[in-house]
Amino acid sequence: MGGNGTSPCASCKLLRRRCAKDCIFAPYFPSDDPHKFAIVHKVFGASNVSKMLQELPMHQRADAVSSLVYEANARMRDPVYGCVGAISFLQNQVSQLQMQLAVAQAEILCIQMQPESNSIATPVHQNNYEADDKSFLFHNNLSQPQYINFPSSSDHHVIQDSLKRESFFGHDMVS
Repeated sequence: MGGNGTSPCASCKLLRRRCAKDCIFAPYFPSDDPHKFAIVHKVFGASNVSKMLQELPMHQRADAVSSLVYEANARMRDPVYGCVGAISFLQNQVSQLQMQLAVAQAEILCIQMQPESNSIATPVHQNNYEADDKSFLFHNNLSQPQYINFPSSSDHHVIQDSLKRESFFGHDMVS
């Protein structure tokens, strides 16, 4: 009777064996959370997990088990990439958001660089603009209408497309 002395740990219960006092799994896989060991066992195997835990110092084992549980859950959701797939997705999302931020900062700079009399613009949502619903039409009191296209998250060439449409000084906004 491993960790708590009353019932076998989740690993011994799943493997249908007697839980010894020195069971390596007992401190990390309590009997009240059997799913935690079941998923780790399904992905890595009890023997491999046992070997990993035995090779680690005691103070690192809890963190290792936590990592194994996380990776096993990720492998169940995405058997090919595991948690690397989730990390890749998040890095890609951060990259896209950084590009959108750069475009927005460039647009702010363009607007700030315009002469004072030309800088009063009122945004009007333009639904029939052919690009998409993220386009806005800016009406200036001294110049022709200017279109600013806010890229969607699936646009891979955000900066290049935006710079083709706009100059840095606010002129020739529509190509």
